[in-house]
Amino acid sequence: MTTTQPRLTQTFRFLHARYADGVAELAYAFDDGAPLIERIRFPDAPSLSPERRAAFDAALKLLHLVAGVSYYKAGVPPKIELLDGALDADTADLLDALYLHGLAEFAYRNHLDLRGRIQFPRAASSSTRSEGARAPALDLPARTLVPIGGGKDSLVAVEAIKAIGGEATAAWVGHSDLIATCAAATGLPTLNIGRELAPELFELNRLGAWNGHIPVTAVNSAILAVAAILYGYDSIAFANERSASAATLEYDGQQVNHQWSKGSAYEQRFGAWLHAHVAADLDYFSLLRPFSELAITRAFARLTPYFDVFSSCNRNFKLIGPKPADRWCGQCPKCHFVFLALAPFLPKPRLLSIFGRNLLDDETLADGFDALLEYHEHKPFECVGEGAEARAAMYALSQRPEWSEDALVARFRETILPQLGVAQLALEPWLEPAAEHHVPARFQGALKAIG
Repeated sequence: MTTTQPRLTQTFRFLHARYADGVAELAYAFDDGAPLIERIRFPDAPSLSPERRAAFDAALKLLHLVAGVSYYKAGVPPKIELLDGALDADTADLLDALYLHGLAEFAYRNHLDLRGRIQFPRAASSSTRSEGARAPALDLPARTLVPIGGGKDSLVAVEAIKAIGGEATAAWVGHSDLIATCAAATGLPTLNIGRELAPELFELNRLGAWNGHIPVTAVNSAILAVAAILYGYDSIAFANERSASAATLEYDGQQVNHQWSKGSAYEQRFGAWLHAHVAADLDYFSLLRPFSELAITRAFARLTPYFDVFSSCNRNFKLIGPKPADRWCGQCPKCHFVFLALAPFLPKPRLLSIFGRNLLDDETLADGFDALLEYHEHKPFECVGEGAEARAAMYALSQRPEWSEDALVARFRETILPQLGVAQLALEPWLEPAAEHHVPARFQGALKAIG
């Protein structure tokens, strides 16, 4: 068992990334301490063809660098060291941005300033690849990995790809019975990749490590990039909406976004890196990027077979602590937002049957819904939509007799609405897709199936 005092360490070291027999071993250390070893398990992994070896090695190296964020944040030492050598500028830029912006919420909550502190080593002759440079194409099979999170968004993406006849596999990282049930409900082939954090990380937490939110979508993206090369997929289609790019708050001149690694900027950078360093024919994108949360919930409201299996409640996915007795705790920001976003598009009795209660008729939840509306508070540090779209949904309900007298809807109408401009509360603009996205041309028909 380690005795390292993590906050006193001076160097975070990337030791090695190895792969054999379906298991990737990622090793890290603080100073000269014992290795912290994480293992990623790829089930029924096929043998790797020589033609894909270089691409696989590049993807595995990036996974090692990206997954290190889970350990680096325990001590936040001033020096980063790579035992296998410094990076090209392209890769160093990607990692610098990921650690700085992906840990922005962690830094804010822990009263840290990471600006100027995170510097991945660069080779002396390092230069960024010329714009448009690409790794060789690998003739990857035309099929898609669709990450499943158990919530509505990934299920909308699945059905959109099925609508255009795309071949896809529902994939997820880590153990979750809820996600497994959702994945099975899609009718697609499934891929459940195991991730085992180094057990010493929990001991470091006991010894006073810094702790907090990490950009887990970036880690899962890197795992799926390795999987795409290993199993043979030419695309990875996440289900991140356009509001994921909106900052949660701005603090001391820096934007803090709980969803930074789900946002458009990271999507574009990571996808370009894969094209340049791994395979020209491996596409990484978010199928739902053109759509708001409200547009996505409208699309999900048509997918009735999933109503009894999905859940967006994050308490279901915590590593430590109690989980809800059923699929919805009713107390967290995700429960509040999904309830509010679905309400304009589902018959009220059906929505209440999903959640088991009426969250908008509970006065004790006023503070939680106020945060969603950004009323005297910034929006929660959660994967929820923008305050403006939450206000649009609440306004729509306030105009409907079946909702208008519920406690929090009535409170909105009487107390909050007089302070807002009604012209800015229309629901319809939120239902229009945006033109800006990185969806490949062959998936354009799927966008039409959503909108």
